[in-house]
Amino acid sequence: MEKFSIEGTPKTPTINFDMVSGHLEVKGRSIPENSIEFYKPLVEALERYAQKPQAATNVNIQLEYFNTSSSKCILDVFKKLESIQKAGSATTINWYYEEDDEDMLEAGEDYQAIISIPFKMIEVDG
Repeated sequence: MEKFSIEGTPKTPTINFDMVSGHLEVKGRSIPENSIEFYKPLVEALERYAQKPQAATNVNIQLEYFNTSSSKCILDVFKKLESIQKAGSATTINWYYEEDDEDMLEAGEDYQAIISIPFKMIEVDG
């Protein structure tokens, strides 16, 4: 399995994970009915990827909004990425936020404080 993707909806983000290039993208809104069910396949894909990760893993997170239950699941995803980095893959998380969205910037900074992966905070025009 070289690619993993989930089509986004008004309540769930689009997820594209290319295991060949080591590129993961999460984009949109994350307010699923059941966050654990939604993120479970991504965590499982990351577990498979962790067995033979690329030399570099790039992660782009561009969320407009996420709810509390999603925040825990996103942290689980980041913890998987942390283990991939410990296994030798140079992992970077690009956290995108709109210039006037203080909450999303703070959320990224909170994750950055918890996870030992380099974060890049990237401001985008709203």
